[in-house]
Amino acid sequence: MNIMKNPQHYSFLRFFGPKHVSKIQNNYGAGIYYNTLVPIDERIIKYGVISTGTLIEDLLHWKNLYIAGRLHKPVKILIQDENGKLQAALAKNLKSAVMAAFLMLPESFTEEELYIRIAGLSYYGDFRMIIGEDRSKVMNIVSANMENFQRLYIHILQECPQVVYKQHLGKLEVRCQCLQLDKSPEGQLNLLMALPRTLQQGITRLVDQPGKNRDVEEILLQVAQDPDCGLVIQLSVAGIVKTSSITQSAKGILTAGMKKSITYSMKKVHKMWRGWRRKAVKSVC
Repeated sequence: MNIMKNPQHYSFLRFFGPKHVSKIQNNYGAGIYYNTLVPIDERIIKYGVISTGTLIEDLLHWKNLYIAGRLHKPVKILIQDENGKLQAALAKNLKSAVMAAFLMLPESFTEEELYIRIAGLSYYGDFRMIIGEDRSKVMNIVSANMENFQRLYIHILQECPQVVYKQHLGKLEVRCQCLQLDKSPEGQLNLLMALPRTLQQGITRLVDQPGKNRDVEEILLQVAQDPDCGLVIQLSVAGIVKTSSITQSAKGILTAGMKKSITYSMKKVHKMWRGWRRKAVKSVC
C-alpha cells in the first residue's frame, strides 16, 4: 500500500493506520485519496490513490464523474498494466464523453467546440468554478492541447456512424438514418441510450414527474423529442459533478490537513485572480 511506502505524504490520518485511511478513501467523497503539495524530484505535486474497482465503476457509469472527467482530457500515462476491464472502461469513458457532447452541440460544429464541451463536462456544477478556479480553464486546456485531443478522439469520431468527419475543414457534421440530422428524435434517442447509467438516472430524476415512476427508456424518449435536450443533459451532468466536488473537497481538508488545504486553496484563488487580470488587460487593449 502507498501509505506504507510513503507515510510522510499523508496527513495526521496516517496515525490511525492503513485500514482507517483506506476506509476514508473508499467510503467518502469520490472514492479517491489525494495527497497534496508533495515534494518529488525538486517539484511539488498532487496525486491521488484510488482502487481499480472504484476507478472502473466511475469510468463505466459516471457514478461521481470525478476521475472519469479528468480522463476525458489528454493525460500522460506513466505505467499501464494489461488489465482488460480497465482498458475497456477507459475506452468506454471516452465514447460516453463524445455522446454527451453531441447531445449538447448543434447540428454542425468545429472540433474545438466539441473538445470544449468534452473538457467542460467535469466542470459543470463544480462549485470551485465559482471561486477557486480560473473560469477560462476549459478553453485554456483545449487551446493548448488540440493535437492531443485529436489523437485521443480521432478513432472514435472516424468509427462513429452518426458523424461525418471533415478533417481538412476542421468541422464535424452529425447525421443519422433517413438523411436526417442527428437532432431528429431517433438520432437523439440513440445517443441518450448510449449514455452512462448514472447520467441516465439523473435525467430520469430531473424530468419524471412525482408519482409517475416511468421507466428510463420512456423518459429518454421524451427527452429525445425535447428542443432543450442539451440543457437537460447539462443539468444532469451538473447534478453528478456538484455532489462529488463538494464531498471530495470536504474530504480534502482531512486528507491534506488544515495547513496544506489553506495553502492549496490560496494558490487556486491566486491562479483565478491572474486569469481575471489577463482578461481585464485584453479587454482594455
